[in-house]
Amino acid sequence: MKKEKKAIVPNKPYEKFLAYGPEHLTESELLAIILRTGTKEASAVELADQVLKLAKAPREGLLGLYDISLEGLMQIRGIGEVKAVKLKCLTELSMRISRATAKEGINFNDSVTVADYFMEQLRHKDTEYVILVSLDNKGQMLKESLLSHGSVRMSLISPREIFLEALQQKAVNIVLVHNHPSGDPTPSNSDLEMTGNVKEIGEMMGIELLDHIIIGDNRYTSFKELALL
Repeated sequence: MKKEKKAIVPNKPYEKFLAYGPEHLTESELLAIILRTGTKEASAVELADQVLKLAKAPREGLLGLYDISLEGLMQIRGIGEVKAVKLKCLTELSMRISRATAKEGINFNDSVTVADYFMEQLRHKDTEYVILVSLDNKGQMLKESLLSHGSVRMSLISPREIFLEALQQKAVNIVLVHNHPSGDPTPSNSDLEMTGNVKEIGEMMGIELLDHIIIGDNRYTSFKELALL
């Protein structure tokens, strides 16, 4: 009677991927494939474990890597500049894929939905980002355009820039989104004045400003909800 041969279970992440597919790999094993090699003291999987431990609550695991700097990753023995750059590119790609997926079917006429969509992207920024959301007549996003970031403040954005971009995207309606690095989303006087100007010009051009949302730290202010439009 012949003995049945036991199936050999691959113990290396790459081989395991080929045998069973990516859904059967742990986060450490997935990262190990990206890292490719470890060190004399630690395998690629063990190195990946150290990387994942850098992520802190509330964003742990792979998503938490988005908050870790290039320099922070390079503090781990065996993670040089090349591997650190690969990891940062991986997290950026995952965020972009997630946002692209989330965007499908979203109605951007709803203030809460817009705020939720941009919250994680903007609430950690230490400089001001100004984004124009161009919409079709059904409230679906045509394009998300970064108008400025860095030291340029919302109050210095020209309405001309806004509507040139909106016209280029053939927008029917628009939504403005920007963050307050302080974490407090209370509109400033310049925010109020700027929004009023954009609304007025939009009415003349037939492109309605549906909302202006200011993102703070897990908080937001909607001009539409406050009846400021």
